Amino acid sequence: EQTPGHIKHKDSSRVANDWWNGRYLEDFDRAQALGLNALRLSVEWSRIQPRENQFDENALAFYREMLEALHTRGMTPFVTLHHFTNPRWLAAKGGWENPALPQYFARFANQVVPALGDLCRDWITINEPNVYAYNGYSAGTFPPGVKNFGRALRVMAMQVRAHAAAYHAIKGVQPNAQVGLAYHLRIFYPNRARSPLDRLTVSLRDRIFNRLIMQSLDHGRLAFPLGTSSLPEVRNTQDFVGVNYYYTDRVAFDLRQAGNLFGRTVLNEQATKLKNIFDAVGNLEAFGIENAIHSVARYGKPIYITENGLFETNDDTKARYLVTHLAGVHRAIQAGAPVKGYFWWTLVDNFEWTEGYAPRFGLFALDLATQARTPRPVADVYARIIRENGIAADLMEKYGRA
Repeated sequence: EQTPGHIKHKDSSRVANDWWNGRYLEDFDRAQALGLNALRLSVEWSRIQPRENQFDENALAFYREMLEALHTRGMTPFVTLHHFTNPRWLAAKGGWENPALPQYFARFANQVVPALGDLCRDWITINEPNVYAYNGYSAGTFPPGVKNFGRALRVMAMQVRAHAAAYHAIKGVQPNAQVGLAYHLRIFYPNRARSPLDRLTVSLRDRIFNRLIMQSLDHGRLAFPLGTSSLPEVRNTQDFVGVNYYYTDRVAFDLRQAGNLFGRTVLNEQATKLKNIFDAVGNLEAFGIENAIHSVARYGKPIYITENGLFETNDDTKARYLVTHLAGVHRAIQAGAPVKGYFWWTLVDNFEWTEGYAPRFGLFALDLATQARTPRPVADVYARIIRENGIAADLMEKYGRA
């Protein structure tokens, strides 16, 4: 982040939403006022374990205060252990390429869960392992900035082991805990439905990006090309499946795109206009969230939409996105999918890796200079849907067409 060129507009995460100085309290009040009954947040490994042999009890006490504040406001915490960032001591040891990483991660979990487990039952071990591996080790846009697809695959294999190690560590302390991963799923479909080559690159992308880790955990064996090792200890280490869903990708075969599995993303007109705000944008098509849900329902686990949202576009697109995607979730539930919860990303504008504060995902706008929060129109729409436990006909009429 401190190296010029890594983050747009030279943005810094140093203060961000300023929760570490206590502003989480006012944001929890805002969440309560919207009617939220659960809130997802992370604990920061580097704060809790700043050195390999040092755990910070003050940091754990601070997180206890946060979780207690959620309970006081009637909200259930969903806590994530790893959301893209690592302690410096771990990075110096090779990070997620170090063979001892699963043991390090389990040790971290063994400190967090005894300290917070009476206030939290729902744990996400790793947020978007596929995104972290790809961006950090193949595209090179996240730390450590590596551009090697083979190393990205090795990191994904390590994440399978690390998740399982943390799962068993958590269960050893808190047998009634519910533990899962938060997967980033992108729904790929061929640019030309009848093109065998377009269908081939879609199949490759779907397998590598969406399915490798989940299949490895389901089968108890590393899925090719992660490896061939039998890992019985990883099987059945998901009590729920977390789904982070945002966009669909129409894909065309392109021989020049070897680094992208020979696929070129084809954006529709709307997404092309939005790409100047957020480079990773795809097509805003609500059928994608239904497809994502059905793709993981086959594993027979409860499903939580752990992230879904859109950045600010200065029109009503954000509210349209919310309504159409919640309607898609509802259709999936009616078709039998065991969806148990939904989390909008995010409550307040957040710092995005590489993109800084360019995309504004919050229900509340953040003024970085003053730390003032201002509700966006989508917050009122969301609050009404929560209050009425459904999408009213007039909301569907106004926002129900993407």
